Amino acid sequence: MAVSKPPITAELTWEGGLRFRSKTPRTEIVLDSEGTAGPTPPEAVAMALAGCMAIDVADIVTKGRHPLTLLRATIVGERIPDPQGYFVHFTLHFVVVGNVPAHDIQRAIDLSHER
Repeated sequence: MAVSKPPITAELTWEGGLRFRSKTPRTEIVLDSEGTAGPTPPEAVAMALAGCMAIDVADIVTKGRHPLTLLRATIVGERIPDPQGYFVHFTLHFVVVGNVPAHDIQRAIDLSHER
């Protein structure tokens, strides 16, 4: 039987207006609807998605013993135009610098995407 990771918990506390301090047991950020004191919630979602995949790709490439000099992930999230503005599509672009064969980079991206 696989051991599961503990659940992720977060607490959001209203700071006025449409701004919330979001805390986990280890860190915190401010989520701000206006995007001045911190990322907006949709920006935080996009950053988290890109972050998860970038970490996966870096982990897979370096575990394959390839020297990684730089990894940059750029994400674009397409949203519907109405006020809710939920995401309908993400495009994620990676720039990888190092002595890493292209097929190993693609394999790492594909493995991360499958997760």
